[in-house]
Amino acid sequence: MKVSDTAEFAAYIGIDWADDHHDICEIARGASQSQHTIIKHRPEDIHHWSMSLLERYHGERIAVACELRKGPLINALRQYEHLVIFPINPTTVANHRKAFANSGSKSDVMDATIQTEILLTYPERFSPLNVEKKDIRILDQLVVYRRQLVQSSVDMTNKITAVLKLYYPQALDWFEEKDSVIFCDFLLKWPTLQMLQRARASTIMDFFNAHHSRYPATNQARIEHIKQARPLTQDTAFIIPNQMMVSLLVPQLKILIEAIKKLDSEIRHYYRKQPDYCIFDSFPGAGPQMGPRLMVAMGTDRARYPSAADIQKYAGIAPVIEASGKKSWTHWRYHCPTFLRQTFVEWAGLSRRYSFWAQAYYEQQIKKGKHHNTAIRSLAFKWIRILFRCWQNHTPYDESTYLTALKKRKSPLLENAIME
Repeated sequence: MKVSDTAEFAAYIGIDWADDHHDICEIARGASQSQHTIIKHRPEDIHHWSMSLLERYHGERIAVACELRKGPLINALRQYEHLVIFPINPTTVANHRKAFANSGSKSDVMDATIQTEILLTYPERFSPLNVEKKDIRILDQLVVYRRQLVQSSVDMTNKITAVLKLYYPQALDWFEEKDSVIFCDFLLKWPTLQMLQRARASTIMDFFNAHHSRYPATNQARIEHIKQARPLTQDTAFIIPNQMMVSLLVPQLKILIEAIKKLDSEIRHYYRKQPDYCIFDSFPGAGPQMGPRLMVAMGTDRARYPSAADIQKYAGIAPVIEASGKKSWTHWRYHCPTFLRQTFVEWAGLSRRYSFWAQAYYEQQIKKGKHHNTAIRSLAFKWIRILFRCWQNHTPYDESTYLTALKKRKSPLLENAIME
């Protein structure tokens, strides 16, 4: 939906938000003067203000411009049907301010006024905030929180690794996956090499078996390595503080691992409830983590994106071409939803492991001299077009069908491939 007529709304409002209060600029339809008010950031005050608008404008719809797409204020306003929220990029507001305030002055009232002016002057350039189904909005928050916890887990693992390298580096060689319960429990039970070497071989073997690591050859090799290992240092003045640091960090990592598992369970519950899950599950590299993120990225409203190009631009995957005189240059988009772009880029990177043509396309880009990140973004660009088509047609992706289409077009991706 696009705003096309200023008469469509009874009033236009710009809100400059803050933690404890919000500055508001309001102009009624046909009015020449605006009104400025301030409301506290309290649920009661926001509700009272929203209901006063409903009464004053007799239930007609009101356009609300704000520099936010999500957050406490948006959550509070979204529950009122007479308020239609229009997100405006903060950079747009800043550039507009600079254009008409050469002195560089800035105030919250000014920013609220600018947002109202922008929406009134260029209504066709802004779309109202898309309101998805409750389950999709729940899924949206869950996948964001999961990604944050995963990053925290990576950071914590790196800290533990750095400390272990100082006094107990052998522990890093015995476990390929550091973000695992078995790695955490091992360090909690034997935080130093000296303590580990005092343990019986049967005790160590029982530990691995109890953690479902039942690989006799691997476990035996670990035990042999433990027997032959030499301490990096025997200076207790160095070992004791580092041992304590490990004992403090490892429980935090274990909590993060358990938290991610709980989120995975909730994400799976809401994801599997959606009829479209089979579409996103069908894509190479999607899996239980990326599938839900792709679902959130696309949503359920098929009219939300008129074309694949709209998604590519909005997500920051489509490149930007600038030209001046006889020169032109290309760069990536500086302003876009970061998590959305991250979703498509990470998925494109994972797809190389499971899709023949995706790996071939990536290698083709590298041979052309493209850097890794540029090649991955180019691959994401192509994947979005395919994803959009499958999403619009309610059809799961089929690798063989796509390869057949490439073969018919005599795509250079398949030049060296042996097709069945």
